Amino acid sequence: MDSANGAAVVVGVDGSESALRAVRLAAAEAIRRHLPLRVVHAFIWPLLRVPVDPVAGNPPGGGLRRQAEKLVEQAVAAARAVDPGLPVTGEIIDGEASAVLLGRSPTAATIVLGERGLGGFTALLVGSVAIQVATHAGCPVLVARGEEHAGGPVVVGVDGSAASPAAVEYAAAQASARGVRLRAVRAYTHPATRRPGDIQPLVYDEARLRDEEAQALAESLAGLAERHPDVPVDPEPVPARPVAALVEASRRAQLVVVGARGHGELAGLLLGSVSHRVLHHSACPVAVVRAPGPGRDGTGPAVAG
Repeated sequence: MDSANGAAVVVGVDGSESALRAVRLAAAEAIRRHLPLRVVHAFIWPLLRVPVDPVAGNPPGGGLRRQAEKLVEQAVAAARAVDPGLPVTGEIIDGEASAVLLGRSPTAATIVLGERGLGGFTALLVGSVAIQVATHAGCPVLVARGEEHAGGPVVVGVDGSAASPAAVEYAAAQASARGVRLRAVRAYTHPATRRPGDIQPLVYDEARLRDEEAQALAESLAGLAERHPDVPVDPEPVPARPVAALVEASRRAQLVVVGARGHGELAGLLLGSVSHRVLHHSACPVAVVRAPGPGRDGTGPAVAG
């Protein structure tokens, strides 16, 4: 991974502690991928026709725009504290946060966000900006939540959906860059115990079901060893619901990677219920990756998140 294509890791900041955690996560991501880091603050006040410049007679250095400049400077300093040699730039862009970040997503390598900013309601585990950007971005979206468990694997949810190959490829690249194992989790549940109208319970062979799921998982991972020979892969069919399996795996992981929408999701939901719930409950950072569209290869900055 390099910056030859001009891509950068983009991190959104709003002055919250959650955003500063995202800055540190984004800096580490940029260092691993040999990319520059771009700190972005969405400045909404001009859209609301609120005066943003210092008021006459007040102390110099006041005003909303100067406050925005200070929080961007703070974020840039936090990134440089991770590595003084990291190329970091900061910018203030007039607009609403989701729209500003989505506007940067087609050319970003990754967008990194805190789980909840200053405007988040206390009851929301993950804020609306993070959900909206993860749903619609034109690149992978990394949400800083929980903690990166040192020495833990990268975990990827595999379900055979259209988004699954892109998620697996992204997760393998992350595991390679971090020098850790890749744990590929395919969750499955037992068939219904009774069909409508049946008197007798539905009989199934649990060992056969597990073998079938293991085979399906192996097919989803086909070719991965050739593309990423340095990444040890642990394929794990897990008899559990997907959210439960991934949240449990997150307790020992550095990162959980999910596709934006998997099997069983309603077609109208761009961000599937599994991805949404993992974002809310994971014990470590979560990356959301969408299936590549026309002209996208699943590895560059145009991969949808």
